[in-house]
Amino acid sequence: MTSGSPVIEQYRQLLEVSTQMLGLAREQQWEALVQCEAGYLVSLQRVKSLDREQSLNGSEREQKRDLLERILEQDAETRRMLESRREELSHLIGSSRRQQALGQAYQAGRGSIASRLRAVPTDERP
Repeated sequence: MTSGSPVIEQYRQLLEVSTQMLGLAREQQWEALVQCEAGYLVSLQRVKSLDREQSLNGSEREQKRDLLERILEQDAETRRMLESRREELSHLIGSSRRQQALGQAYQAGRGSIASRLRAVPTDERP
C-alpha cells in the first residue's frame, strides 16, 4: 500500500508526528508535547499546500481518508488528555491561591493580636 505520492507521504509524516504527540501526552511529557506540536504544525502546513496542488487517484484518496481518520482519532485523544491536564492545573492554581489567602489572613490576624497584646500592660496580660 505504499504510494509515491508526495501528498500521501506528507499525511504519513503527519500521522507519525500525531502518534508521537499522543505518546507524549500519555506519558505526561507536557513540555516535550508542546515542542513536538511545532513540528506538527509545520507538517500540517506542508500537507495543506501539497493537497491543494495535487490531485489524487481513487486509491490515494482512500489512503488519505484512512490516514486522516487515524490522525483525527489521535488528535481527539490528545486533546482530551490536554483538557484533563488543564483542569488539573486549574485545580492546583485554585488550591495555591486559597493557601496564599489563608496565609495572608493568618499573618494579618497574627500581627493584629501581637499589636493588641503590646497595647495591654504586662501586668494585665492573662
